[in-house]
Amino acid sequence: MDFKRLFRFLRDLNKNNHKEWMDANRKEYHAVRDSYKKWLEALDAELTAIDTDYEHTPPGKALNRINNNLLYHPNRPVYKDNFGAVLDKAPHKSEFYIHLGISESFIAGGFYRPDKEILASIRDAIDYDGEELQKILNKPAFRKLFTEGLYDDRLKTTPKGYDKEHPHIDLLRNKSYVVVHNLKETAITSPGFKEEVIAVYRELLPFRNYLSKAVTV
Repeated sequence: MDFKRLFRFLRDLNKNNHKEWMDANRKEYHAVRDSYKKWLEALDAELTAIDTDYEHTPPGKALNRINNNLLYHPNRPVYKDNFGAVLDKAPHKSEFYIHLGISESFIAGGFYRPDKEILASIRDAIDYDGEELQKILNKPAFRKLFTEGLYDDRLKTTPKGYDKEHPHIDLLRNKSYVVVHNLKETAITSPGFKEEVIAVYRELLPFRNYLSKAVTV
């Protein structure tokens, strides 16, 4: 996979973010997209081999559309400046997300702004054994990869039904349960990028498994 070509396309698209340019350069878009889909397919096969609970995700299902949804967000550009993909994709399973863009690139895992039922289930799990989640978040190797800890998306008050003196009140206040590993473009375009993704996947597993178990048990 030529990731330099991918970023070059995204930069050109960002400078010419309109349908006329995309129509004129659709052949290049398809070439870049299809090459990335093959890379995702190979990654999917490797993750399937190392994780018995991994949900096989075809690249066509994994890769997000490059078009922005202008119906709900009319002020956004016509096209995104990134390729986003969700692997290990299954209902009620925490996400494993790869985001490659000119503004930012990262790998993320967890639940971003889940619906109230899923959020309630996660909080129930934390109420029951929040020390287990805290242990995962405090592991040195985990903290080295996910340096910012849990994504900062929290209530300013105490969630309904919980005491403000709860030993895990800081975890319970979260509205999102997501961690992020930021990526540099130089790392993405290097030969060892896939190995870095796999290493992040392995370290992320206990966190994602904790959340997935919370919403399925």
